[in-house]
Amino acid sequence: MSVRARIPTAARTLLGLAFVVFGLNFYLHFLPQPAPPPDAGGYLAALFAGKIFAIIKPIEIVAGFALLAGRFVPLALTLLAPIEIGILAFHGVFDPGGLPLVAVLAAFTIYLAWAYRAAFAPMLRARVEPATVEAVAASHRTATA
Repeated sequence: MSVRARIPTAARTLLGLAFVVFGLNFYLHFLPQPAPPPDAGGYLAALFAGKIFAIIKPIEIVAGFALLAGRFVPLALTLLAPIEIGILAFHGVFDPGGLPLVAVLAAFTIYLAWAYRAAFAPMLRARVEPATVEAVAASHRTATA
């Protein structure tokens, strides 16, 4: 395997590892967590009160494992992108010290989206007709043949 072919694997692995580790740390507290900036207290309290973390953290963990396994990578990237935007916004507004790590993770995501662009191409068409049962069956027959 050439070095060029290993770059997506390395980016995918590092991104997946980050989301698995930080997602699990939310529940298991194995990494020290610094106190949030004073301005962020109300924002974080609202996220906890609204049970948003109960939705986001399992998605981070499952999508991170998918990236580590190299399975459903475009789906994992699609699920993680809005979460990363929220993390980027949080650090941009409340904790700029965390921006370098978030920027690296965002760079991995953007690179992987480019590397897997063929999977995203159908989703980015301006006009698409819904699939018929016959077309889906024919596509399935072609894919399994």
